[in-house]
Amino acid sequence: PAEFSLYIEDKVVKDRVGYMDAIINYCNEMDIEIDNIGPLVNQSLKDKLQIEAEDSNLMKKRGKLPL
Repeated sequence: PAEFSLYIEDKVVKDRVGYMDAIINYCNEMDIEIDNIGPLVNQSLKDKLQIEAEDSNLMKKRGKLPL
């Protein structure tokens, strides 16, 4: 999971793509089903995916405390 997370983070920075796109590209390159990727996704990556999905209106936004 650590190597997977570092690979995805690297792809996001270098290729300037979103986390979801980076994971889909990884699955296509490695010929892995997207359904089998769950155990490789750590909590940090889950949080970033959730934020990206909320920003894209793919998920309902969580409540945030005002600053």
